[in-house]
Amino acid sequence: MYSHAARRAPPRSLAVLIALAAAAALGVAYAAEVWGGLVPCALCLLERWPYRIVVVLGLVAAVAPRGFVKPLLIAAICSLFAGAAVAAVHVGVELQWWPSPLPECAAPHFSGGSIADRLAAMPARPSKPCDEPSFLIPGVPLSIAALNMLFALVLASVSATLLGQRRSRRR
Repeated sequence: MYSHAARRAPPRSLAVLIALAAAAALGVAYAAEVWGGLVPCALCLLERWPYRIVVVLGLVAAVAPRGFVKPLLIAAICSLFAGAAVAAVHVGVELQWWPSPLPECAAPHFSGGSIADRLAAMPARPSKPCDEPSFLIPGVPLSIAALNMLFALVLASVSATLLGQRRSRRR
Protein backbone atom coordinates (compact mmCIF):
# COMPACT_ATOMS: atom_id res chain seq x y z
CA MET A 1 0.00 0.00 0.00
CA TYR A 2 1.59 3.18 -1.22
CA SER A 3 0.39 6.56 -0.20
CA HIS A 4 -0.68 9.00 -2.87
CA ALA A 5 2.26 11.28 -2.04
CA ALA A 6 4.81 8.44 -2.25
CA ARG A 7 3.72 7.60 -5.80
CA ARG A 8 4.10 11.22 -6.84
CA ALA A 9 7.46 11.97 -5.28
CA PRO A 10 8.82 15.28 -6.55
CA PRO A 11 11.93 15.05 -8.74
CA ARG A 12 14.09 16.70 -6.07
CA SER A 13 13.09 14.03 -3.55
CA LEU A 14 13.88 11.37 -6.13
CA ALA A 15 17.28 12.99 -6.66
CA VAL A 16 18.05 12.79 -2.94
CA LEU A 17 16.87 9.16 -2.77
CA ILE A 18 19.02 8.17 -5.75
CA ALA A 19 22.04 9.89 -4.20
CA LEU A 20 21.45 8.16 -0.86
CA ALA A 21 21.02 4.74 -2.50
CA ALA A 22 24.25 5.21 -4.49
CA ALA A 23 26.09 6.34 -1.36
CA ALA A 24 24.75 3.27 0.46
CA ALA A 25 26.12 1.02 -2.30
CA LEU A 26 29.53 2.66 -1.94
CA GLY A 27 29.28 2.28 1.85
CA VAL A 28 28.54 -1.44 1.57
CA ALA A 29 31.53 -1.90 -0.76
CA TYR A 30 33.79 -0.02 1.64
CA ALA A 31 32.49 -1.96 4.65
CA ALA A 32 33.05 -5.27 2.87
CA GLU A 33 36.59 -4.16 2.21
CA VAL A 34 37.40 -2.84 5.70
CA TRP A 35 35.42 -5.11 7.99
CA GLY A 36 34.86 -8.08 5.68
CA GLY A 37 38.47 -8.28 4.59
CA LEU A 38 37.53 -8.51 0.91
CA VAL A 39 40.14 -7.25 -1.53
CA PRO A 40 38.63 -5.53 -4.57
CA CYS A 41 39.90 -6.28 -8.04
CA ALA A 42 40.37 -3.68 -10.78
CA LEU A 43 36.85 -4.28 -12.14
CA CYS A 44 35.39 -3.91 -8.64
CA LEU A 45 37.04 -0.52 -8.33
CA LEU A 46 35.76 0.49 -11.78
CA GLU A 47 32.20 -0.51 -10.78
CA ARG A 48 32.23 2.14 -8.04
CA TRP A 49 32.63 5.10 -10.39
CA PRO A 50 29.03 5.18 -11.68
CA TYR A 51 27.80 5.33 -8.08
CA ARG A 52 30.12 8.25 -7.35
CA ILE A 53 28.76 10.02 -10.42
CA VAL A 54 25.17 9.31 -9.29
CA VAL A 55 25.86 10.75 -5.84
CA VAL A 56 27.16 13.97 -7.38
CA LEU A 57 24.36 14.21 -9.97
CA GLY A 58 21.70 13.47 -7.36
CA LEU A 59 22.97 16.10 -4.97
CA VAL A 60 23.33 18.69 -7.73
CA ALA A 61 19.80 17.87 -8.95
CA ALA A 62 18.47 18.36 -5.43
CA VAL A 63 19.58 21.98 -5.41
CA ALA A 64 19.60 22.83 -9.13
CA PRO A 65 17.10 25.18 -10.77
CA ARG A 66 13.88 23.45 -11.75
CA GLY A 67 14.73 23.12 -15.45
CA PHE A 68 17.93 21.20 -14.73
CA VAL A 69 16.52 18.60 -12.32
CA LYS A 70 15.04 16.21 -14.86
CA PRO A 71 18.10 16.16 -17.20
CA LEU A 72 20.36 15.55 -14.20
CA LEU A 73 18.13 12.68 -13.05
CA ILE A 74 18.18 11.18 -16.53
CA ALA A 75 21.99 11.40 -16.53
CA ALA A 76 22.07 9.68 -13.11
CA ILE A 77 19.80 6.90 -14.37
CA CYS A 78 22.01 6.45 -17.45
CA SER A 79 25.03 6.25 -15.16
CA LEU A 80 23.31 3.50 -13.14
CA PHE A 81 22.60 1.53 -16.32
CA ALA A 82 26.26 1.99 -17.34
CA GLY A 83 27.29 0.70 -13.91
CA ALA A 84 25.07 -2.34 -14.40
CA ALA A 85 26.76 -2.95 -17.76
CA VAL A 86 30.23 -2.81 -16.17
CA ALA A 87 29.04 -5.22 -13.48
CA ALA A 88 27.67 -7.55 -16.18
CA VAL A 89 31.10 -7.57 -17.84
CA HIS A 90 32.60 -8.43 -14.44
CA VAL A 91 30.13 -11.28 -13.94
CA GLY A 92 31.08 -12.63 -17.38
CA VAL A 93 34.76 -12.50 -16.41
CA GLU A 94 34.01 -14.31 -13.14
CA LEU A 95 32.11 -17.02 -15.02
CA GLN A 96 35.01 -17.36 -17.48
CA TRP A 97 32.79 -16.36 -20.43
CA TRP A 98 35.40 -13.84 -21.64
CA PRO A 99 38.69 -12.38 -20.45
CA SER A 100 38.79 -9.14 -18.54
CA PRO A 101 39.10 -6.04 -20.69
CA LEU A 102 41.40 -4.45 -18.09
CA PRO A 103 45.12 -5.21 -18.20
CA GLU A 104 45.28 -4.89 -14.39
CA CYS A 105 43.25 -8.09 -14.07
CA ALA A 106 45.90 -10.24 -15.73
CA ALA A 107 48.82 -11.75 -13.88
CA PRO A 108 52.00 -9.70 -14.25
CA HIS A 109 54.51 -10.90 -16.83
CA PHE A 110 58.16 -10.48 -15.98
CA SER A 111 60.92 -10.94 -18.49
CA GLY A 112 64.62 -10.42 -18.24
CA GLY A 113 66.50 -8.89 -15.38
CA SER A 114 67.54 -10.41 -12.11
CA ILE A 115 65.30 -11.78 -9.38
CA ALA A 116 65.86 -8.55 -7.45
CA ASP A 117 64.65 -6.53 -10.46
CA ARG A 118 61.55 -8.70 -10.74
CA LEU A 119 60.78 -8.39 -7.03
CA ALA A 120 61.24 -4.61 -7.19
CA ALA A 121 58.74 -4.44 -10.09
CA MET A 122 56.05 -6.26 -8.13
CA PRO A 123 53.28 -4.19 -6.51
CA ALA A 124 53.51 -3.61 -2.75
CA ARG A 125 49.99 -4.93 -2.25
CA PRO A 126 48.94 -7.87 -4.41
CA SER A 127 45.76 -7.33 -6.36
CA LYS A 128 42.92 -9.77 -6.57
CA PRO A 129 42.33 -11.45 -9.93
CA CYS A 130 39.12 -10.30 -11.59
CA ASP A 131 38.07 -13.85 -12.46
CA GLU A 132 37.88 -14.97 -8.82
CA PRO A 133 34.39 -14.08 -7.55
CA SER A 134 33.90 -12.74 -4.04
CA PHE A 135 30.76 -13.75 -2.22
CA LEU A 136 29.16 -11.48 0.35
CA ILE A 137 27.04 -14.28 1.78
CA PRO A 138 28.81 -17.64 2.08
CA GLY A 139 26.87 -20.43 0.42
CA VAL A 140 24.80 -18.08 -1.75
CA PRO A 141 26.00 -18.37 -5.35
CA LEU A 142 25.64 -14.65 -6.13
CA SER A 143 28.94 -12.84 -6.33
CA ILE A 144 29.29 -9.25 -5.23
CA ALA A 145 29.54 -8.26 -8.90
CA ALA A 146 26.22 -10.02 -9.62
CA LEU A 147 24.58 -8.35 -6.61
CA ASN A 148 25.94 -5.00 -7.77
CA MET A 149 24.53 -5.58 -11.25
CA LEU A 150 21.09 -6.42 -9.83
CA PHE A 151 21.13 -3.44 -7.46
CA ALA A 152 22.11 -0.99 -10.22
CA LEU A 153 19.45 -2.39 -12.57
CA VAL A 154 16.72 -2.23 -9.94
CA LEU A 155 17.67 1.26 -8.77
CA ALA A 156 17.86 2.57 -12.35
CA SER A 157 14.58 0.91 -13.35
CA VAL A 158 12.66 2.10 -10.29
CA SER A 159 14.08 5.61 -10.66
CA ALA A 160 13.18 5.74 -14.35
CA THR A 161 9.67 4.45 -13.59
CA LEU A 162 9.14 7.03 -10.85
CA LEU A 163 10.44 9.82 -13.05
CA GLY A 164 8.26 8.63 -15.93
CA GLN A 165 5.17 8.39 -13.73
CA ARG A 166 5.71 11.91 -12.58
CA ARG A 167 5.89 13.08 -16.16
CA SER A 168 2.85 11.11 -17.36
CA ARG A 169 0.68 12.38 -14.49
CA ARG A 170 1.30 15.96 -15.57
CA ARG A 171 -0.22 15.39 -19.00
